[in-house]
Amino acid sequence: MVQETPSTKRDHDIAEAFGRPEQGWRRSLYAVMFETGTSAGRRFDQLLFVVILASLAVVMADSVAFLSQRLGGLFGPLEWAFTVLFTIEYVLRLLCVRRPLRYAMSFYGVVDLLAFLPTYAALLTPSLAFLIGIRVLRLLRIFRVFKLRLFTEEYLMMARALRASSRKIMVFLSVVLLIVLVMGTVMYVVEGPRYGFTSIPVGVYWAISTIATVGFGDITPHTALGRLIASVMMLLGWGILAVPTGIVTMEMTLAESARRRAAARTCQVCLTPGQDHDANYCKHCGAELAGQGREA
Repeated sequence: MVQETPSTKRDHDIAEAFGRPEQGWRRSLYAVMFETGTSAGRRFDQLLFVVILASLAVVMADSVAFLSQRLGGLFGPLEWAFTVLFTIEYVLRLLCVRRPLRYAMSFYGVVDLLAFLPTYAALLTPSLAFLIGIRVLRLLRIFRVFKLRLFTEEYLMMARALRASSRKIMVFLSVVLLIVLVMGTVMYVVEGPRYGFTSIPVGVYWAISTIATVGFGDITPHTALGRLIASVMMLLGWGILAVPTGIVTMEMTLAESARRRAAARTCQVCLTPGQDHDANYCKHCGAELAGQGREA
């Protein structure tokens, strides 16, 4: 029994959702365009990633005035070349799946469509030229390149840490909200409209920008008491920044510790690693995991 990796699981989920052809040229094309477990599929994703970054570089460079004036004659053909490539890719993806409509309505199907549709829309209606910027959504395709199991595990571990610490973070944010409400009201009373604190919401806005250590400077206290309060808020802001970081870091440390304990457990019969830390029997061969961290 081969242990399923996140990459192969994702390929399986895509095959279940869009339908994988059984044989013929469509099956070969599907393996290149959707399956990351094959060398051809990995090379295609890497090449596509390079093309995506190049197309975004052209869009970004074209938005710079002096580059657009000097190289405008080059950016136009390049933009159309990328548009044609993305159009061909989209059509081929529709052809090589058994349920093309489901793929077209999926998240990545919509992103693929938005990659080239704005260019055609701008051609037909010049006033829609600004829509070409929507192509930055193709950066989301970067996750098709990072199919390494290590990265996937780290993403999942961070998601679990955030989910486990969500309640603590919400309590922390509620305390911060109370602080900025109180301090914003106090500053409205202390400074008043004369120095820019025209209302309590304006005072709360100042408190948020100050406690976040941003300090835009558009509203500043002028009285001695107001400056004292501002100093306290700034120092409090430095302390507050460390709280959510510590909460999430603790959860990630606990998750990493649990992962390492699980990875350290190996069945002595079939030598399958990664046994659950609270398991009594091997999940592969069913042999008893005697003396390997069994919980009482």
